[in-house]
Amino acid sequence: MEWLSETDIAALVDRDLALEAVEAVFMAMDAGEAENFPVVREAIGYQEALYGFKSGFDRNAMTLGVKAGGYWPHNGEHGLANHQSTVLLFEPETGQCSALVAGNHLTALRTAAAAATSIRHLAPTGARVLGILGAGHQARWQLEAALDVGAFTEVLAWNRRPERMQALEAIAERRGCGFRAVSLPELGEASDVIITITSSFAPLLTEAHVVGPTHIAAMGTDTVGKQELDPALVARARCFAELPSQSAHLGECQHAVGKGLMATSDIASLGGVIAERVPGREGSELTLFDGSGVGLQDLAVARAALERARVRGRGQRLDLA
Repeated sequence: MEWLSETDIAALVDRDLALEAVEAVFMAMDAGEAENFPVVREAIGYQEALYGFKSGFDRNAMTLGVKAGGYWPHNGEHGLANHQSTVLLFEPETGQCSALVAGNHLTALRTAAAAATSIRHLAPTGARVLGILGAGHQARWQLEAALDVGAFTEVLAWNRRPERMQALEAIAERRGCGFRAVSLPELGEASDVIITITSSFAPLLTEAHVVGPTHIAAMGTDTVGKQELDPALVARARCFAELPSQSAHLGECQHAVGKGLMATSDIASLGGVIAERVPGREGSELTLFDGSGVGLQDLAVARAALERARVRGRGQRLDLA
């Protein structure tokens, strides 16, 4: 069995590779060639932690595996990232475990790649102003990936703790963009594209905040009860997701669906847009990508990392016999 550490992943996987892997698996899902299995995600009753499993099988890429891990909100006290996970890959022919891949760096890359994919395919023409809600660890990855795919000239940011936005400002300045900390109403009104990446359990952006042609990548809600957007705002948008059924259950769309403002059938597949099977943006509308995260994204990036590791001679071989 092969082992790739966090150091290996950081050396092997860049944002371009993650974007390529995520786009490919979106299309495989839409074509019925890849299937995500039911998510297990539970509060363990200790350290306020959430723990679970995301798994699936991509017949197109012959990738079978599971990501195990979750969210430990007090990990900063131990000098650790709040998100902790590990990916296991298995041989589809035999079920034998073939690789163990560190999942923290990988998760940050694939989550940002998913949002960037939606921006690439759904942002309004000529989008120049990028808004971002949240300034935690994942926000930095989101900002870098969004700036890779969009011709943005200004970044507007909001966070409950404004002092945490210094890292985002540094990224924007390094990438040649202006940066301003703003209120939620100003961010909603002025942004062409908005990324939400918080751990909120109550709506932050309201229906009245967002005006004009806008694309929202809602990336923070991945658990029953979490929420970043007003359900009326979600219902006004044309909604897209990795997996519509999951978004309706534990993604941002769960609240609008639960209130009867929309149905699961109103959520389209982002993979279908990439494959040009589903219409994407149609003019001056509001579009929403509900990025609740699926295991196949993690497996796709892990597989890409493993293939690159074999070429470059990185990683370790573990003898478990």
